[in-house]
Amino acid sequence: MTPTPMTTTPDVRRTIRATTATEAGAPSVTGADPAVRIPAQAGPPGTRTGCTTPTDTTPADGDTTGAPAPHDPCAHGFLPERPPVRSMIGTWTRLDALARDAAVATDRATAVDIVDRADRADELTALRQRVSRLSPRNAEAAAMRVAVIAVSCGWGALDPQAPAAREVANEAFLELWAAIAHRIDHDQFVALPTLALHNWAPERKPRRHIPIDQLARTEQLVPIVRWAPEGQPLSRLDRLMLAATRLEAHGIWLFRLADTLAGRAPDDSSTPTALRRLVRIQHALRAQLHSEAAELAAAPATDQQRAVLAALAEQGALEPPVLQAADAVLGIGGRRPGEGRRQHLRRHLPAQHRAWLSAMDRHCAPVRTLAHRGGPDAAVYREAQESLIALRRTYTALVQTAAAPTPAGPLPEAA
Repeated sequence: MTPTPMTTTPDVRRTIRATTATEAGAPSVTGADPAVRIPAQAGPPGTRTGCTTPTDTTPADGDTTGAPAPHDPCAHGFLPERPPVRSMIGTWTRLDALARDAAVATDRATAVDIVDRADRADELTALRQRVSRLSPRNAEAAAMRVAVIAVSCGWGALDPQAPAAREVANEAFLELWAAIAHRIDHDQFVALPTLALHNWAPERKPRRHIPIDQLARTEQLVPIVRWAPEGQPLSRLDRLMLAATRLEAHGIWLFRLADTLAGRAPDDSSTPTALRRLVRIQHALRAQLHSEAAELAAAPATDQQRAVLAALAEQGALEPPVLQAADAVLGIGGRRPGEGRRQHLRRHLPAQHRAWLSAMDRHCAPVRTLAHRGGPDAAVYREAQESLIALRRTYTALVQTAAAPTPAGPLPEAA
C-alpha cells in the first residue's frame, strides 16, 4: 500500500514551518508582512520542498561550513538524513572500541571498569578535547556510542552536568558526555531514538543511491555497535533496536499525512480521506512489528541486556518517534495537550523534532474536535485513534518479549 500524499494549504504549511524553525532556535519571523512568503524548509541541494523524498547531495562529513539545513520530517521522518557513520576514524576509534566492549559486558560493574580503565589511560580526556572538531554527522555518531556506554554502565538516567552525577559515574566520561550533548544541542539523547536510529547500517553497500527511508526498508540491516559478541547471533536487544529503525522507515507516510492534516477543518472533504489512509498505515506498521516478533523471541538475551532495556523503559526512553508523530495528530497519550506524559516522552528527541511535534499539536487541533462529534467523519477519526492504540500495544508487547527471561508466547494477531 502506497498512499498518494496530499498537501496542506500553502498558508498553513508556511505557518507550521515558520513556527517549527522558531522553536528549534532559528531566527524568528515575528513582525514580517504576512503576505510575504516565508521560505519553505530547505533541504540539501537537489531536493524539493514539501512531502517529497530528496536526493541526498549533503556535503561530506568534514564540511562544517554553514549551519545545517532545517530538518523536514516529510522527507524521511526522524531518521538521520544520511546513513549513520559505520566506523569513526582517528582518536575516535577508541570510542568505537569502548562502546563495543561496554555493550557486550557481562554486567554493569564490568562495563564501569572498562570506562575506568579508559580514564586512567587518559583516553576520555583526549576525546573530550576533540569534540568541538566533530562534524554534525560525526557528533551524532559519537553520541550514539556514548549512549551505548551510558546505559551499559547503568548511568542512562543521569544528568551528566549535575554535581550528584559525579558521585555515581566516572567524571571524565561525564565531561565527554556533556561536551557531546552541547555539540549536538541535545541533553537527553541517551534513549531509543539515538540508540536505534543512529546504530544501523545496510549489510551490503547498495549499488546505487536510494532515499534513506527506502534504504532502511528494503536492505538487510545490521547494528553498528552490537549488543551481542561478534560471531554470535544478534541478541533480542539488537533486534528490537533494528525493528524500531524499520518501524520509522515504514512510517514515513505517517509523517506526510500528519503534514496533510495540519490545519484541515474537520468538515474538509479531504480530512476523512487522510484519516482513512492514516488507519491503513498504522495497520501496516502493526503488521511490520508482528513480522519482527518471531525472530526477536527466538534470539538470545542476557541479564545485562534485560537490565539495559528495563532502565530505558523506566525512564520513558523507549517510545519510537513515529508513534509520537501519530500521537501529535490524534491526541492520544497526554493528560492535556503539551503537558504530562507527552512532553516527558519527547524530551529524548532533538530540538527540531520536538518543535515539529509541538507545531503538529497546535495545527491538528481542529481535526481532533472530531472526537466530540457524531457522524461518519467522527467514526473514521475514532477508528484512527483505536488503530494507534493497537499499534502502541503491539510495540509494547514486542518490548516485553525482548525483556522476557524466556521465549514469550506469540503476539496478538494483527487486525
